[in-house]
Amino acid sequence: MTATRFAVGDVTIHRVVEQEQPLFDPLTFFPGLTRERLEENRAWLEAARALDPASGQLILCIQSYVLRTPRHTILIDTCVGNGKNNPARPFWHRKTDDAYMRALAAQGLSVEDIDYVLCTHLHVDHVGWNTRLENGRWVPTFPRARYLFSRREYEFWTAQHAREPLGPIAESVLPVVEAGRAELVDHDFALDDFVRLEPTPGHTPDHVAVRVGRSPARADAVFTGDLIHSPLQARYPEQSMRADHDPAQAARTRRAFLERYCDTGTLCCMAHFPSPSAGCITRWGEGFRCEPAA
Repeated sequence: MTATRFAVGDVTIHRVVEQEQPLFDPLTFFPGLTRERLEENRAWLEAARALDPASGQLILCIQSYVLRTPRHTILIDTCVGNGKNNPARPFWHRKTDDAYMRALAAQGLSVEDIDYVLCTHLHVDHVGWNTRLENGRWVPTFPRARYLFSRREYEFWTAQHAREPLGPIAESVLPVVEAGRAELVDHDFALDDFVRLEPTPGHTPDHVAVRVGRSPARADAVFTGDLIHSPLQARYPEQSMRADHDPAQAARTRRAFLERYCDTGTLCCMAHFPSPSAGCITRWGEGFRCEPAA
């Protein structure tokens, strides 16, 4: 695994990878993608290890990022988790492996070291390790941490859950709230003078990115969550994915984000890009590319 640690300013960034493999058919994952466009881009996608030559599936990385600032240790998103019910996705259903905890330990971290857990949104693969099973009950995995959820995001998904039960909310979100470990915050919340949220709606109603750096004018690093999933969407920002709550808004958000960080030198840490997953945004015709971090 390449580049699992980066330093930007006063902050050290650790990648904690749970899974990296071919997972989804690109034409299903991106409903607006044509076979012709896919074939036009196949060679560079395969070279970037974003598309598997054997299966033709998109290669996605499922990972957390941990920030060590001079003040706090902050974990961004918590992947799929073990024991969670995902029958529609067999590769995530009731997992029992130790990959995530081994990856956390490889970065010199334990669950007790985390001061804050920050979820960019409340989809299944971003909240899973929020909790773990203990004596048949879901309890917070990170016992000392405060868990930060966007208030509007939380209210949207709990309302959906009240109408029709949602596994990720029941297993990975509500138990944190019931344990008194959750804080509901606004989408421009500042944790401290190093870390603040940045509204990036579309994929979900109140999806957020996470901005790192002391300067209000320039971020040292930014964490995308699911505003973008694949390098293909950098080249074609209008290409939304199947689970976007509002595909048109997601596309506008994605292009605005890429424009904002293009040629700035900001380290963009992508949730699902293949390793090394982080780089700087540069222009590519009418679109963009993410140049891997040195």
